[in-house]
Amino acid sequence: MQYRITHTTTYKYSQPVELSSHIVRLRPRCDVAQKLLSFDVEITPTPVGAYKSVEIDGNANYKYQFEGKTELLRFQVTSGVETQRSNPFNFMLDAYAVELPIDYPSSILNALQPYLWRHGVSTSIDAIATQLAQEIYLASNANVVTFLSELNVKINSSCEYVIRETGSPLPAGVTWSQKVGSCRDFAVLFIECCRAVGLAARFVSGYHEGDPDEPEQHLHAWAEVYLPGAGWRGYDPTLGISVADQHIALVASATPALAAPITGRLKTPNVQSQMHYDLTIERIEQIQQSQSGMQQQLPGMQQQFGSQQQQQ
Repeated sequence: MQYRITHTTTYKYSQPVELSSHIVRLRPRCDVAQKLLSFDVEITPTPVGAYKSVEIDGNANYKYQFEGKTELLRFQVTSGVETQRSNPFNFMLDAYAVELPIDYPSSILNALQPYLWRHGVSTSIDAIATQLAQEIYLASNANVVTFLSELNVKINSSCEYVIRETGSPLPAGVTWSQKVGSCRDFAVLFIECCRAVGLAARFVSGYHEGDPDEPEQHLHAWAEVYLPGAGWRGYDPTLGISVADQHIALVASATPALAAPITGRLKTPNVQSQMHYDLTIERIEQIQQSQSGMQQQLPGMQQQFGSQQQQQ
């Protein structure tokens, strides 16, 4: 599927402020699952420096520097993306990766270490997430694919979804104890459970097409699990589904903070700020159909207008 995405983030400040450098991670990634067709960024005020780089996880990093003072900061990102994974189950695991625990070869295990550690200060996996993971492990008979599917459905069916536009993800144990959270909270819970049984997992920030009848659209978050023979595969516990061509990934990281869409600080202290964003995700075919419908209406409208002129 092809999408056109317009994402505008605006910060308003209570007084003129000096801005430190800001990092933007809103460039959709380009890999075997999706193709980047176009990408454009408009920034107010105009930055005095712009730098592009690739982060350790392979994410696109756009860093901008500013001078002077401003009462407003706006990033408008417009992207064209083609998603190409229509069947999320089209893969074949390596023989050693069918059942838990997976005995990774040492060369792969070394590379996966950041994705096997707990999210947060402690290096041990959250005890509540570990208990949930063990329950799913027993129910799935240690089958890797079944474990991931059952965990996905369990979080989705047991927890209430809420929107939290700002703030770090909650600890996994808090989310599962309260049975409520945002998409990034559910993603962290899913990741912790995977790591508890030795599955390498990472946090993904991006978009989901969502309900076309729902006027508001939001940034989304989910998890990816490394499956030998299949590579990184996405699971969305907020929706309880495997990730396919209605998801558009921006960035992925072992640590959620490194997948934040925009990061930056103010040099001016004691300032109040307000953040607002507008997001539009449109299928290209829907846009084309809408334009085609308008073109079909125009001749009829012109004929009607011409007839009215003749009557006058």
